[in-house]
Order: sequence, then structure tokens, then C-alpha cells
Amino acid sequence: MSGPALAEAIPAVVPDRATPRRSRARASRRWRRAVSPVVLVLAWEVAARTGLLAAEKLPAPSAVLATGWRLARDGTLGVHLLDSLTRAALGLLIGGGLALVLGAAAGLLRLGDDLVDPPVQMARMLPHLGLVPLLIIWVGIGESLKVTLVALGAFFPIYFNTYAGIRDIDERLVEAARTCGLGAAARLRHVVLPGALPSLFLGLRLAIGAAWLSLVVGEQVNAQTGVGFLMMEAREFSQTDVVVLGLLIYALLGLASDLLIRYAERRTLAWRRGLRAT
Repeated sequence: MSGPALAEAIPAVVPDRATPRRSRARASRRWRRAVSPVVLVLAWEVAARTGLLAAEKLPAPSAVLATGWRLARDGTLGVHLLDSLTRAALGLLIGGGLALVLGAAAGLLRLGDDLVDPPVQMARMLPHLGLVPLLIIWVGIGESLKVTLVALGAFFPIYFNTYAGIRDIDERLVEAARTCGLGAAARLRHVVLPGALPSLFLGLRLAIGAAWLSLVVGEQVNAQTGVGFLMMEAREFSQTDVVVLGLLIYALLGLASDLLIRYAERRTLAWRRGLRAT
């Protein structure tokens, strides 16, 4: 093939001018999302400094940050934070793993649906934080209680989203895969798993939020370490800055974990094109 013919056969590569525009739009949107939190913090600081908010009721953000820096420097905050993270991770692993297995069994197998789903549907009507007195009788007031509460908080969102994600898959896709000769394992990998992943990520995000909420309660029951224990101890001595610091830490941990899951979701589901806000 001659040079001109080869040049005609190879399509010209046109640079995507929209890509830098989209990048600038995403950067502008990130800054825009930060405006309202910054304004709220500044208003809080001004109200505390001018006396509109009593320091013993709600100290200024700068005072809370100074307390956090002091506790971080002497190592106190690191010890409590590490214990809280360990409890949250262990509870999520236990509750989320069990929910994933049972949700998949109920969603894929008719026998699993008949045996697993009814008792889970009954149990979800019970507020798991209301089970604290019973759990104290069953597992005591040690570390098992904290981990159990986190596991219960994480179980139901992951179970129901796993179940719904599998059941919402179009059955015609599964039949088409079977017609093409894909075995059961291949159908699970190429059809069921991609179809259920959006619901799984949603369940994981909800489970992480419920896990942090459960940990707040669990660490206020006979704990010796943890952010919740730090807050309870500060309450006894009317250290409002430490209590607010603990709440801020829980909020930041929840936000950071949610952002991490959303990032993993975008990378994993890059093939999925959903509706975008305009």
C-alpha cells in the first residue's frame, strides 16, 4: 500500500478538546462544594469569638483544633483513634462478609431465599442499637460488644443491597449468556457480578455510615479506649472541646471512608454511564 493510500486508510487522531474543559469543570465543582462547609465553620468561629456562643457550650473551631493538636502531640489521640479504627474494621469485616454470603445465597438460590430471607426480614425490624441490654447479657461488656454492634449495623445494608442487586438483573441477560455457552461460574463473573456491583457499593456506603453510628454507642459502654470513651471521659469533666473534637473525628472518618468508597466505585464502574447532574 502506497503512502497516500495508507494515510487515507488510517483515521486522523483528533485531540479531545472537551477533556481539559471537563477537568476544569470538575475542579470548579470541587471548590464549589467546599464553599458551604467553609462558610459554616467561619460563622461558627465568629459566633464563638464574639460571645454569641458560650465557650462552655460550644467552643470555637480554633479551640477544638488546638485541643486536637495537643492530644495528638502527647499520643493520647492516636491510641484512641487506632482502637476505634480496629473495632470498626473488624465489625465491618464480620458483618459485611456474612451479609455478602447470605445475600448472595438468598438472591441466587431459591432454597436460600426460602430459608435465609424470612428471618433476616424479621430481624431488620428490630433497632440493633436497642439490643444493647440483650447483647450485654449475651457477649458481655468487653470488646465483643463493640464489634458485635458494628457488625449488626453493617450487616443489613449490605445484605439487602446484595439481594436487590442480584434480583434486579435482567433475566434475559442471564439467558443470553447461557445460550452463548457460558457456564454457571462464567455467568456469575460476567453477568451477575457486574450487574450487582452498583447496589453492592451503595450497600457498602450505607453500611459504613451505620458502622460508625454503632461504634459511637458501643464505645460509650464500659470502654477504656476509643474516641467514644474519650468523649465520655471528657463529659465527666465538662471538657466540651474534647467532646466536640470526638464528634468531629467521627464525622471526618465517615466522610473519608465514604469518599474512598465513591472513588473505588468510579474506578470499578468506569464502564457505567449514569445520569449526571446539570
